Amino acid sequence: MDSVRTPDSGTAEPSDTPAPPSLGRKVVTAARWSLINTVVMRLGNFATGILLARFALGPAEWGVYGLAQTVLLVLLSANELGVGLALVRWDGDPRRFAPTVLTLGAASSGLLYAAIFFAAPTVAGLLDSPGASGVLRVMCLCLVIDGVAQVPAGILTREFAQGRRMLIDALNFVLSTAVTLTLAFAGWGAMSFAWGAVAGNVAALVGCALAAPGALRFGWDPQQARALLKFGLPLAGASLLALAVVNVDTMVVGSSLGQTALGFYVLAFNMSGWPVRIISEAARRVSFAGFSRLADSPQALAQGFSRALGVLVTGTVPLCVLLGGLAVPVVHLVYGSTWVPAAAALPWLMALGLVRIGCELAYDCLVAAGQRRSLILVQGLWVLALVPVLVVGAHLGGIVGVSQGHVVVAAVLVVPAFLYALGRAGIGLAPVARACAWPFLAGAVMTLVLLTAKWLLGDGTPALLLTGAVALVCYAVCVLPSRRFLLGSRTPETA
Repeated sequence: MDSVRTPDSGTAEPSDTPAPPSLGRKVVTAARWSLINTVVMRLGNFATGILLARFALGPAEWGVYGLAQTVLLVLLSANELGVGLALVRWDGDPRRFAPTVLTLGAASSGLLYAAIFFAAPTVAGLLDSPGASGVLRVMCLCLVIDGVAQVPAGILTREFAQGRRMLIDALNFVLSTAVTLTLAFAGWGAMSFAWGAVAGNVAALVGCALAAPGALRFGWDPQQARALLKFGLPLAGASLLALAVVNVDTMVVGSSLGQTALGFYVLAFNMSGWPVRIISEAARRVSFAGFSRLADSPQALAQGFSRALGVLVTGTVPLCVLLGGLAVPVVHLVYGSTWVPAAAALPWLMALGLVRIGCELAYDCLVAAGQRRSLILVQGLWVLALVPVLVVGAHLGGIVGVSQGHVVVAAVLVVPAFLYALGRAGIGLAPVARACAWPFLAGAVMTLVLLTAKWLLGDGTPALLLTGAVALVCYAVCVLPSRRFLLGSRTPETA
């Protein structure tokens, strides 16, 4: 395992000392707040998306927004050169090196924004969406805001202060939603998303600064800067590759199939991300900090990862099965008949969403364990294999072909690669398999029940609700034998 050097504490030495009990309480409390936060925010975003899709924006405008969001996410992955994670991972008082982190983050984000501002017309043209140029220039202002906000946000994450983060995210959501809806119904189109994102990020920056007072101090220490860049640049590269994995499809669909097809695909992909955002995003706000505390004890890290994976998969499988098995009636009910073509890609994207949850948790674990080289190799392999498969899939099967290509690459190549990397970090295949066995078995039973009930009852709204309820009950019954492991009373080896 690669060691991690900090400006204050030197090289961390492995230890078999178990994590203190207080850490477990902090993680559980933070995870609870994070889950509440994520569920509330995502339900709000879900409702906002329905209003916009039904009454204000069409598929082409969603396509422009999807392209701009993709470019922003890719740039955000390299925005602060990966040094912000040091605030969570390194030992010692983070405020001692926070000024150098802030200077590096602000400088890199400013340079990135200047580059995308001048390159926006070219980028939009390459993606066959000339109208996205202005949206890109406005939305990518979030780069500069993020470069400053990542220091107080990192300190809050390190302290497991998810209660305060919930208040900040609520402020972000309220302001960004208000601006987006106002501008969308005033006819601003995709630009309404851009200004809404900027307004929300400004609110989040103010909230983070108030919640972590004294964090926004610029400073410079050359020795710290060298150590930070040595730590952060590989992580920024891995993060960039990770973002490319889930965003290269948007570029392929936009350039190959046009804005309208891209709008349908973006809607389906966003729907497939509901379980990822609600469950995985809540977990990732505490998982890296938690894994970092356990990284010096391979046994504790393996047990922590296995249990976390079991909890995530157990909570995600029923959502993936429901949305995948009832794709057409759900899309029609929620978004209206205009968006039904998006349902064809949804079952495959739900399978991808389930894989993404496991891979994202493994990503956090490998970073915490210092396995940065393995992580970069896995992510690079994923991107290299994905691009040609998605291009072929787009030409052969449209948005369905792209979705199928995603699943094939993930299942055949990426999952085995992540399992191998986890094995190098001391997390064997057996605990992972045992953690996932009951949820997968219950998911198979749920799928059978769902399809049978759908065939018998049809696609009407009452039938849809009854079918979903029966399938969920069957899943809960089938997954009951794993409850002691999920509650922490058994290890994966004995569950």
